Amino acid sequence: MAEADPKNLSDAHTEMPSLKGRKALITGGTTGIGRAIAVLLAAEGAKVFVCGRTPEHLDDALERIREVGEGDGINIDLTRQEDVDRFVEEAESYLGGIDIAVINAGLPADGVGDTEVDKIRYIVDTNLTHMMTTARRVVERMGPGGDILFIGSMSAVSRGGESTVYVATKTGVEAFAEALRKELAEKDIKVGNIEPGLVGTDMQLPEIPVEKQREMIHQAKMLRAEDIAAAAHFFLCQPRRTVVSLMRVEPRIKD
Repeated sequence: MAEADPKNLSDAHTEMPSLKGRKALITGGTTGIGRAIAVLLAAEGAKVFVCGRTPEHLDDALERIREVGEGDGINIDLTRQEDVDRFVEEAESYLGGIDIAVINAGLPADGVGDTEVDKIRYIVDTNLTHMMTTARRVVERMGPGGDILFIGSMSAVSRGGESTVYVATKTGVEAFAEALRKELAEKDIKVGNIEPGLVGTDMQLPEIPVEKQREMIHQAKMLRAEDIAAAAHFFLCQPRRTVVSLMRVEPRIKD
């Protein structure tokens, strides 16, 4: 009986598509999780286009992205539909098409009793409405082989009473992503949702200072933004026949 060829690993690995040459837009790609995803995708050969709210964060993100790959971006307010439209249009023009959309931007929010009505509307438009309207504009332009990835939150599961406004938006993201996945499946556009647990980003300030975040990360009680970027990479590098529809990434130790 002939021995198996040790160099033939076809039964040990599935196809892992490359990100090289792919064209990705990322909302909220100038800070935190979005920035980490943009940097990783650029490092893997994707061309990226990001947006953020503040010029200094955009400049910082683009400097890092361009150290490892190719990218550009603009400052906009995602609660304004004309800004969403402009972002997607400029992304398509710069990238030469769109085959990856990471819809990520979000803001923290407290309980409904502690949040003014105008701010509730702003949070909902940032955390949920922009995800739906950006997806709408992307779907108009995206052909077969595309990927749409939402960055939600474990708050959709834990549903803490101290952050009811935030919980509502992230629960909406979870439901929308699931339904959109079913809507687009036959068009060969994959839709997934990553729900991170506690992540060390600016969103934790000032309640958890930077030094405390570093300590919690060291203790495995908090994630790094790069951990979520690694999860996004996993989603994007699966065979076309598969979709990672929902991924929950949590710290190993609960604080």
